[in-house]
Amino acid sequence: MTDSTSRPEPDPSAPDERTGSDAGATPASAPAEPTAGSALADGMAAAARRAGFSPAADGEPISGHALLAAMGGIRGLVEAVLPGLVFLVTYTFTRELIPSLVAPVLIGLVFFAFRLARKQTVAQALGGLVGIAISAVLALLTGRAEDFYLPGFWTNGVYGAVLLVSALVGWPLIGVAVGFLMGEQLAWRSDPSKRRVMTILTFMWAGLFILRLAVQLPLYYAGNVEWLGATKLLMGIPLYAPLLVLSWLMVRSVYAATAARESSD
Repeated sequence: MTDSTSRPEPDPSAPDERTGSDAGATPASAPAEPTAGSALADGMAAAARRAGFSPAADGEPISGHALLAAMGGIRGLVEAVLPGLVFLVTYTFTRELIPSLVAPVLIGLVFFAFRLARKQTVAQALGGLVGIAISAVLALLTGRAEDFYLPGFWTNGVYGAVLLVSALVGWPLIGVAVGFLMGEQLAWRSDPSKRRVMTILTFMWAGLFILRLAVQLPLYYAGNVEWLGATKLLMGIPLYAPLLVLSWLMVRSVYAATAARESSD
């Protein structure tokens, strides 16, 4: 696999600006200030990496290891799944709201403290802890266990709506993010094959979020906490992982086809 961070070797015949022996040499120019465009590019590429598209961009083979790494590894999966599972199990057996809310908050604190103690990146654990805390506060304020899942409805609704609108107006967000990750910015829009694939993928990801709402909202309004928690778990990683693999395959296929077509011209 090609190392994307490698740089060309310096030319030995070029003047060495560090020695200062050439009085007429022009000092090395200072790094350019980041522009709004470069910040947007970096942000969209980072979003694609967080969504798990890095293996497709880096040319990694599709494997269980690559899929696991794209989803944050074993620890990332545990941090994503365990708090909700503990809430569901505790409430199912105790029917008591406060201990059911305290348990996932404590688990979130443990994850955060563990990363902090090991001097690791705490952004994911902190984000998860904040999300758990908001869910717990909402359920505590209303006294309804099903309100623990309200923030999930908000995020699914926002993601689904934004992705759907972006595809409908001809700027599919999956394509924008992947384009910056692949280093071609918005050039993919001029390629009908890439544009079609990115539009399909954006509709598919929007469909995932909308499907979650369609299944889980009736359970929420029915007050069925057990089935609501179970469907939230089943429609999380088990649906996300296959869709991510399919997205890898489609992105890699269309970019490989384009490269082959350009090389034959």
